[in-house]
Amino acid sequence: MVSLEDYEKLARTRIDPAIWAYLSGGAADEITVNENRSAFDRIKLSPRLFNDFSAANTQLTFLGNDYAHPIFIAPTASHQLVHPDGELATALGAAAMQTPFVVSTQASVLLEDIARSTEAPLWFQLYIQADREFTLDLVRRAENAGFQALVVTADAPLSGLRNREQRANFRIPAGIEPVNLRGMKPVPAATQVFGSELLATAPTWKDLAWLQSNTRLPVFVKGILAPDDAVLAIEHGVSGIVVSNHGGRTLDTLPATIDALPRIADRVNGQVPILLDGGIRRGTDILKALALGATGVMIGRPILHGLASAGAVGVAHVLKILRMELEMAMTLTGRPTLADIDSRVLWEK
Repeated sequence: MVSLEDYEKLARTRIDPAIWAYLSGGAADEITVNENRSAFDRIKLSPRLFNDFSAANTQLTFLGNDYAHPIFIAPTASHQLVHPDGELATALGAAAMQTPFVVSTQASVLLEDIARSTEAPLWFQLYIQADREFTLDLVRRAENAGFQALVVTADAPLSGLRNREQRANFRIPAGIEPVNLRGMKPVPAATQVFGSELLATAPTWKDLAWLQSNTRLPVFVKGILAPDDAVLAIEHGVSGIVVSNHGGRTLDTLPATIDALPRIADRVNGQVPILLDGGIRRGTDILKALALGATGVMIGRPILHGLASAGAVGVAHVLKILRMELEMAMTLTGRPTLADIDSRVLWEK
């Protein structure tokens, strides 16, 4: 197992086909899913020679916290779908590699149990639910459990039209559930989009302001693709943004996140940290994201591939591969620290 592709191939042999369709599939024709990956391949790097690496490191500091490297684990639901220990194993692998873990609202393990099980830095991904009081209770639980930040997912007021998942007739298996949502008032099922209670209770910028006034944690907004939304998020006082298209799972034919990043970074102009997810499979991808304005990156599906293949050890090894590849790419492009990475890393056409 020497690359993330190796882990993906092994994981597919160990995961039920319907679950695989759920994990790997995207919206509609999956154009955005594929574009997330291929867009990185179109970007070329520029090597540099004879550089001093005596003090080289991947250390990252922002919002008062120090991180060993710029790699975060993105929020993904129901890790017990691929391993019986679920998020507990993911957290163990994250701790082994000093990697921040963004725990999903739809995790299959209680957030308090995850927090007690690991020394990894933990952030909590939050959907602002129709039941606002329940949402606030989730925030209080995350605060009390020691989570360092909230990541509000804003780009999925409804689920995407995931045809591959539909064709596979995917259903959450018995015994697995989003345990942190127990007790929440359900939203009635809808037969249409417009006019449904789901959209009537969907969060707005006012709800983001309400959330921020009710938490002591820094708040990131995840799902930014439009520069104007990045500006609005900053105007609403967020601590950071995540450039994301939800892994291509909500709306198809959105741009790849790496293609959307430069315009967003230009508008943000260093005011807040920018994280990016979507399609990262190599350390060179991370370097390209940093060169185009990202502060750090989030890794989603490959973490599940590592978890399915070898539990916590697989998660840690996926992260180790990425960090090693990043350090090699930094070395060969003459960039000893993250602060040295800029657009000159990229080959000019």
